[in-house]
Amino acid sequence: MFDLIIRRARLADGSLTTIAIHDGKIAALGEPQWQATQEIDLAGRYWLSAGWIDSHVHCYPKSPIYHDEADRIGVETGVTTVVDAGSTGADDVDDFYQLTRTANTQVHALLNIARTGIVTQNELADMQQIDKASVRAAVQRLPGFIIGIKARMSSSVVGANGIQPLIGAKEIQQENGNLPLMVHIGNNPPDLDEIAELLGQGDIITHCYNGKPNRILTPAGELRASVAKAIKRGVRLDVGHGSASFSFEVARVAIAQGILPHTISSDIYCRNRLNGPVYTLAHVMSKFFSVGMTLPQIIACVTRHAAEGLRLHNKGKLAVGFDADLTLFDLSEAACVFTDSEGKSEAGEKQLVPLAAMVKGKWFITDEGKKHHVFDL
Repeated sequence: MFDLIIRRARLADGSLTTIAIHDGKIAALGEPQWQATQEIDLAGRYWLSAGWIDSHVHCYPKSPIYHDEADRIGVETGVTTVVDAGSTGADDVDDFYQLTRTANTQVHALLNIARTGIVTQNELADMQQIDKASVRAAVQRLPGFIIGIKARMSSSVVGANGIQPLIGAKEIQQENGNLPLMVHIGNNPPDLDEIAELLGQGDIITHCYNGKPNRILTPAGELRASVAKAIKRGVRLDVGHGSASFSFEVARVAIAQGILPHTISSDIYCRNRLNGPVYTLAHVMSKFFSVGMTLPQIIACVTRHAAEGLRLHNKGKLAVGFDADLTLFDLSEAACVFTDSEGKSEAGEKQLVPLAAMVKGKWFITDEGKKHHVFDL
């Protein structure tokens, strides 16, 4: 006897399936006549995927610059797992960890290589901020919470230090079990070519479609040779939309050449959630219909690809034994308008509408889900 059976759920590829949940795990998949304590029949009307993972957010509530509440950007918007990208360093990560224990959303952290995290905009302008011993101790204290490290490599952050903080980040990475490393790119120096040359398999370039001069495309609209080589080495591209780091034009030109993101993430925090242009992960995902991606490609970027890139081994797939993290959503096919970080607007015709998030077998209904009266729980 299972805890829950969800019948006739529509997957991203359009097929229907039945999913059995037991003890917070996916227990079985298929169409036999199972029995459960509770059953829901979606009748093919709504879409279901593995739980959405937002691999770049800012949700340390005490951060003076970029902050939010995990559930506001998580289960309340259909997202089951969020990964804070460097809000905290070794000094504050324990406090952040404790605050997240009461969240319904699953929260992980990419530890800022600067021990103070982002308390100012230039945390890597002082190389003394990079304390390898403090990073090592933090990773050892919180191995399930800290799942990688973050280095913000733009001129406003590194000051006169150029590429040196990234060299330090790579040393920290190698000294701590080759943790995933996410690297923020923005205005130079350092130049993107310098950054790309240092990155290897599994490293993540975030803000990959930013419209700044130091971007992945040449002035002629071709992929920079250094980035092409990095991708061949296994470097991953993350969207990290944010307030200033996503251009429709760059995304469209890149995607037309087959340069797709490995992960779609929001870089959300309270201000760009309330005032845009981010709003929610679903809103960011929806923009990618307008630049040439399909629903299966978009969903893969926030499920399987995100889990693989951040080594969340029990997440990201609808597979037996994986965590029962699910996102239930609708696909609204109505005219809408999207705006990028450059202030440019695009007309869209599709929008993802999250209705509910399940975290380890427990449902959380979004406001839209309540309006739809999807099911009575």
